Amino acid sequence: MFDKVLIANRGEIALRIQRACKELGISTVAVHSTADAEAMHVRLADESVCIGPPPASDSYLNIPRLLAACEITGADAVHPGYGFLSENARFAEILEDHNITFIGPTSEHIRVMGDKIAAKETVQKLGIPVVPGSDGEVKGDDEALKVAEGIGYPVLVKAASGGGGRGMKVVQKAADLLSSMAAARSESKAAFGDDTVYIEKFLTKPRHIEIQVFGDGQGNAIHLGERDCSLQRRHQKVLEEAPSPALNSDLRTKIGEVCADAMKKLNYRGAGTIEFLYEDGEFYFIEMNTRLQVEHPITEMITGIDIVLEQIRVASGSQLTLTQDDITFSGHAIECRINAEHARTFRPSPGRITYWHPPGGLGVRVDSGVYQGYSIPPYYDSLIGKLVVHGKTRNECLMRLKRALSEFVIDGIETTIPLFNELIRQPDIANGMYDIHWLEKFLSKP
Repeated sequence: MFDKVLIANRGEIALRIQRACKELGISTVAVHSTADAEAMHVRLADESVCIGPPPASDSYLNIPRLLAACEITGADAVHPGYGFLSENARFAEILEDHNITFIGPTSEHIRVMGDKIAAKETVQKLGIPVVPGSDGEVKGDDEALKVAEGIGYPVLVKAASGGGGRGMKVVQKAADLLSSMAAARSESKAAFGDDTVYIEKFLTKPRHIEIQVFGDGQGNAIHLGERDCSLQRRHQKVLEEAPSPALNSDLRTKIGEVCADAMKKLNYRGAGTIEFLYEDGEFYFIEMNTRLQVEHPITEMITGIDIVLEQIRVASGSQLTLTQDDITFSGHAIECRINAEHARTFRPSPGRITYWHPPGGLGVRVDSGVYQGYSIPPYYDSLIGKLVVHGKTRNECLMRLKRALSEFVIDGIETTIPLFNELIRQPDIANGMYDIHWLEKFLSKP
């Protein structure tokens, strides 16, 4: 086991990783920008190192400074959390070159799955179903028109690199294809330094279903069920639940076994998430995230498994102690992402929290790194906390969520709590009848 883990992240996820380390008896190192000097993860860590000014490029994304922090503190492992450098293959390679363990997959797996074209080709060979589309990069206009015509409109032009909806364009008719291709290439080049794009069939009413997988890099792999992440705005997840109200146990078992088997063949190490679009009883692979997900707590709530703790164990060289037969699912869980944003316009709302009262009680969990008097800096992601509730049934979970939201008080800034108060009262949400387009349609209503 490791002696000291440096956490290359900030906010609630840094605090979440700290807790797992402490339960394993591992010392922790927090890194922070000057803007985060008073952050909770810095206060509670065994050691802390300032790695630069507020811009992420000068601090949390600065590999030489992170490496120096490891050397100064003697950290023998790094947990990247999510975002920032969590899916940066070069960062993983550099750490390994310096005999520091990257708590995550191998750099090879990060690199393959980070390229959406290579990822699609890889999983297809492993038996995972994919969305109909081009065989790799689409280079010329003639090829693009031919591929789109063969698939049938509407189609989706997607960047091979990156995520978060950037470099992604829906095309309804042939007359708009070439201009959309140019726009996607330009956007992808600006965001990721790569203008490679490909084309897929655009599904009209799919759900976003993701399977949590876990491997030890020694030939063992399991799945921890699915999460439904269909409530999205601009391809950004807003609310997630597990299990999905759209799947039955047979479908859940079938797709879970396919994913676990693929990870065994790949000899995958650590936590990963295989994401699908699901429509009319069929699953279509869209991407794999080779890291911890923001929404991992709902899987923990229904399985009782500490995913972060298992990440650390496996990275230290331990084999999985769990088999698929050990995994049982209990009840239902929902996560709401509480952001420092206006609930309707989603305008960021940094500033000082003048009052903070999180909800509590049976089946309620709040993952957050903020506190009363804390000032949210304007430089980073607006996520300030995750409200996670668990119940024996989906209906009990929804009622508990309604109660927890009514107790959650945050003053001094705007938050998305009012949005969730609205959503929880919608019949479609109560009945589980929504797809990935539902939320944007709801928000467009006057």
